[in-house]
Amino acid sequence: MSGRGVVLGMSQEDGMDEGDFTAEYVARARALRQGVWPVALGGRAAGLALLLGLGLTSAGAGLVAGFGSAWAGRVAGGAVTLVLLPQLLALPFGARTRVVRSRFGLVTQGWGGWAVDVLRGLLVSLPLVGGALFAVYALAGATRWWWVWAALGAAAATVALSWAAPVLFEPLFNRFTPMAPGPLRDALLGLAERDGVTVRDVLVADASRRTTALNAYVSGFGRTRRIVVYDTLLSTAEPREVELVVAHELGHVVHRDVARGTALGAVGAALGVCVLAAVVSWEPLLSLAGVDHFADPRSAWLLAAVASAGGALAGPLGCALSRRVEVRADRHALDLTADPAQFVAMQRRLTVVNVGEPRPPRALHFLFGTHPTPVQRIALARAGFPRG
Repeated sequence: MSGRGVVLGMSQEDGMDEGDFTAEYVARARALRQGVWPVALGGRAAGLALLLGLGLTSAGAGLVAGFGSAWAGRVAGGAVTLVLLPQLLALPFGARTRVVRSRFGLVTQGWGGWAVDVLRGLLVSLPLVGGALFAVYALAGATRWWWVWAALGAAAATVALSWAAPVLFEPLFNRFTPMAPGPLRDALLGLAERDGVTVRDVLVADASRRTTALNAYVSGFGRTRRIVVYDTLLSTAEPREVELVVAHELGHVVHRDVARGTALGAVGAALGVCVLAAVVSWEPLLSLAGVDHFADPRSAWLLAAVASAGGALAGPLGCALSRRVEVRADRHALDLTADPAQFVAMQRRLTVVNVGEPRPPRALHFLFGTHPTPVQRIALARAGFPRG
């Protein structure tokens, strides 16, 4: 990590010293953003266009009808096409992003491993989407109040998936091994104990087989809770920096961010289903989609199109809430460790190794940023991390 040089467009007013990031590094991070984000935005736009194009025309209904006249076959056809077609469309965008990130040394996984991960994702998505569609259309065909039961089901599914993700899904994509006994493991468990957080174990994730990026997190609930550290972080950062990353993650546990997020997600899912039901039952939209009533499984693409449009509109609000939560976790880490200088060093290391842009464009950060910018996080530490 380089620590000397002139910072482009940054000053003491940002809470940063001119030696935090060199001009060469800032140019490198900007180049990565300019290489990745047009592709990412293009992929998002193409995916939304696909959903709207098939959902707001009779093409989607015709696609589902191609799976036969039986109700179950059409529901299954809706699930298969909704999972496979967007994934196929996303493949070239994902591949291009990998190529760009590889040029910056951020990808360690081969194309074969990437293909296997894509397949695993499909194998997880298909039963989830299929189960959701079968439930929705069974309810829609049975009662006019289907949306009430669907809303309750969406809330319950949000809670269940939040619990299941670390137990069932994480092991599908990473291998976890217990951290070897030693000073760092003792320090991390000590941090958790001082915070009043009970953790079952400290695990190391084999992230290096995919990426050079650094990260750590706390996952699980109750007896399944564990601290997880990327092996890339262990091999790159100083032990004290690892402690600060984990202290930030413990802040999420102490403030019940996962539980609050799950509860908020459950309420949001339920309300979203209610709004979605009203929209997809609107006759002009049904007519555009080529169906007479929503209970017809041929409306599956209309359902997905409306849901995706709503998700895109709600995205910036979710990002804004996430940034507030992350600021609180940063403050917690600073309070717990009382080491603002090392916090700054940790933020610099994370930024440089992940090739993050210290101060990304405001519009991009507003729309998609889930964390404060590195400039803001460093400024928080240097300002004495005032409590809000």
